[in-house]
Amino acid sequence: MSKVAVADMAEPVGTEVADTLAVIKAGPQMLIQDSGRRGSQHLGISVGGAADTHAAGWANRLLDNSGDAALLEICLGGVALRFLRAARFALTGADLNWQLDGRALGNWQSHTAAAGAVLRGGLAAHGVRAYLSLGGGIAVTPVCGSRATTVAEGIGGIHGQTLQSGDLLHAPVVPAPAFIARRTPAIFCRDYPAELLLRVVPSNQHHLFGEHQLRAFFSQEYQVSPACDRMGVRLLGAALASPPQGLVSEPVTAGAIQVPASGLPIVLMPDCQTIGGYPKIGHVYRVDLDRLAQARPGQCVRFVRGSRAEAQTEWLLQRKFFHGGA
Repeated sequence: MSKVAVADMAEPVGTEVADTLAVIKAGPQMLIQDSGRRGSQHLGISVGGAADTHAAGWANRLLDNSGDAALLEICLGGVALRFLRAARFALTGADLNWQLDGRALGNWQSHTAAAGAVLRGGLAAHGVRAYLSLGGGIAVTPVCGSRATTVAEGIGGIHGQTLQSGDLLHAPVVPAPAFIARRTPAIFCRDYPAELLLRVVPSNQHHLFGEHQLRAFFSQEYQVSPACDRMGVRLLGAALASPPQGLVSEPVTAGAIQVPASGLPIVLMPDCQTIGGYPKIGHVYRVDLDRLAQARPGQCVRFVRGSRAEAQTEWLLQRKFFHGGA
């Protein structure tokens, strides 16, 4: 029997689910994710969800899955999975030089696997996170309306933890049409360049920073610190002198750029806390966070001024494309 509970799923009533993937080797951090857990922040529960919504969205779109379908987020690579039955799947995000029974597979594409086939992913040469979707999505019990794994809170996925060798993943058994391999249009495939340019909307505390601090923030080049994860990305560079202090904690969300007493910015990511007291110099566009989620330690980051209208328009367009206007 699988470790995965299969009650209370969002698949249509009567849909059969079956063991589909067995984890042979999980790599450093492989998680079940979806589009996130919204509406529970007042309870102190993080939104979570796929760190790179662009890559995750394409992984599901290539299989005609719902935009909210659960899929695998694989950090850095070094994984091996066995298909327990014939299945359709798609691969996007960081290229792990995927191989199915020793045969090379293209990234940003959909594929089929026969029962017993072994899928292996090496270490990513560029980027950090790869995504693997299954036809119909991964079936696990939702928590607060989402299957997303938040390890710090121990909820979602399988027991709220990273996947381990021996874990089994379920997927719906649905009639499959004749398979036609699909590819993400080249314009939407990303290769994760060495330098990132992140657009910023001023925050409600933007005015607390002096002109010299703002000039320093937008003019310099930062580097991604090794101290980065799904909760936040710390940046290294010239510290901003005398950032504002003594603020009352208030709600925060992914994309907020906090500046603690050290003067070195922290960009909050999907698993961030729900409240914080550090001053916020701005918010990174939500669509640009997808690129930051693929940044490695040492990678260069620059910030440029943007507008709330542009940030909202681009995010709504992306949500409509992957979720049908949700």
